[in-house]
Amino acid sequence: MELAQDNDQAITRDSLYGTAAESTYAGITSFSRRRYSRDLRGVDVVVSGVPFDTATSNRPGARFGPRAIRAASVQQAWARHWPWAFDPFDHLAVIDYGDCAFDSGTPESVPGSIQAHAERILDAGCAMLTLGGDHFISYPLLKAHARRHGPLALIHFDAHSDTWPDEEGRIDHGTMFWHAAHEGLVDPSRSVQVGLRTTNDDSQGFAILDARQVHRQGTEAIVTAIRQRVGNTPVYLTFDIDCLDPAYAPGTGTPVCGGLSTVQALEILGGLRGINLVGMDLVEVAPAYDHADITALAGATLAMEMLCLYAARHKLAPV
Repeated sequence: MELAQDNDQAITRDSLYGTAAESTYAGITSFSRRRYSRDLRGVDVVVSGVPFDTATSNRPGARFGPRAIRAASVQQAWARHWPWAFDPFDHLAVIDYGDCAFDSGTPESVPGSIQAHAERILDAGCAMLTLGGDHFISYPLLKAHARRHGPLALIHFDAHSDTWPDEEGRIDHGTMFWHAAHEGLVDPSRSVQVGLRTTNDDSQGFAILDARQVHRQGTEAIVTAIRQRVGNTPVYLTFDIDCLDPAYAPGTGTPVCGGLSTVQALEILGGLRGINLVGMDLVEVAPAYDHADITALAGATLAMEMLCLYAARHKLAPV
């Protein structure tokens, strides 16, 4: 195990690459000890937070999610992410960009601020791993990613479909994928929703692999179905932490019983190696309702899994 020459690698590390250990209980908590920076030169992936939660329909508090996920990520930052056979930080230059700035006093301006934040990063040639925040943030992020990549395949892990019909201009964390489909940001025929367990009779054309299917069919069958659905289309992957059962993720605003275990979620994500991943987010961690940081730790672990998927496709030979 390589030991860091200095503490607080978020500000002292010389290279954007590599993993070195420092105390997990001390220091500045950037995501996985990545350097805090706004310099996008030579960067492959930008981790940033969007601490927005005023689109929630139940308990607020996801604005504190990015901070909690970063703090939890430090627990696993001393070595490469298990069980992957490579360290993504040996292949990807990753920075922690900090959080998206917006004026919460003018809520109508927030979507545009999030989109502009994303476009600034994407226009520099970087990919994004975004930490929420409530799930509405995926909508302006999809706008920015579709502007760069065209219509996207969406892989959406959630307890809720988030495709309930809505009026133009509303800011709601349960309707943004209805808007995304109707605006052509995502292609429902190439998209899939995993873990759903709430009622919405209109699928809007998305394939649905609900929680019971995951439990009954097993993770390998779910992986096969997802891969067949998305093919080689550019993929945006969004993971609402309430896809996990409340036993594994109590710290969220709209928990629903009967969800996936952390193991099931990790097995499915790990099985997606080789998909054409171009953007990703992890949302709805609300630490005020958490216990022993288990939800934040699940979020940080799933986010690392996404980074491994991105590295496997874009820096290593996909298998």
